[in-house]
Amino acid sequence: MNTEKLSDRLEAVANNIPKAARLADIGSDHAYLPCHVVIKGTVPMAIAGEVAEGPFQSALEQVQEENLTDKIFVRKGDGLEVIEAGEVDCITIAGMGGTLISTILEKGKLKLQGVSRLVLQPNVGSFAVRRWLIDNGWELVKEEILEEDRKIYEVLVAEQGEPLKPYQDLDVELGILFGPFLLKEKTAVFKEKWSAEKRNWERILKQLDEAVQNDETESKRQELKTKLKMAEEALQ
Repeated sequence: MNTEKLSDRLEAVANNIPKAARLADIGSDHAYLPCHVVIKGTVPMAIAGEVAEGPFQSALEQVQEENLTDKIFVRKGDGLEVIEAGEVDCITIAGMGGTLISTILEKGKLKLQGVSRLVLQPNVGSFAVRRWLIDNGWELVKEEILEEDRKIYEVLVAEQGEPLKPYQDLDVELGILFGPFLLKEKTAVFKEKWSAEKRNWERILKQLDEAVQNDETESKRQELKTKLKMAEEALQ
């Protein structure tokens, strides 16, 4: 992967960045994504944010190597600390767990003023992102699921709007767990992901059935049974 050729998951993120948007890529690593979209002319400028020194230096070197220091600004800071309110139109956060992405958005809520689009790519725990979006007035407008190097990724695109709109014809909890758009499409990759997850839940449930029974194990058993019922419904 380089600035010319992104990974499939980052290409999916890039494809959902609006034309001419001012971009902030949080957790930018080598800054491949902002370099790619600036070079292509998708965006006029970008901010690459990194909290760790090593990735920060890697991003800095990449931007310098591409001669883009006048268009891409590499900043060190925690999450949305690297931007000012009203400075960007689109924020991308890719390659993290859903809980961490939600935490970054929650801590930086005041920086989301003026942001029109979020493009989020959680590696796991997409449900945490969907729940945060609902709780904070962001409407999920698009979802993608793809497989790359034997791993499955989801891309969630949100804009400020009606947070429950995509869930109108669904049980909301079902939609949060599986994704309202992904549930309607039910692609082969979607079925592969949730069939594997269902098998894993069945394995854990069997272990719980054989474990010492107490309030904690019973609570976990009921939670897993609920999830399994939802998975069966989603895979139909």
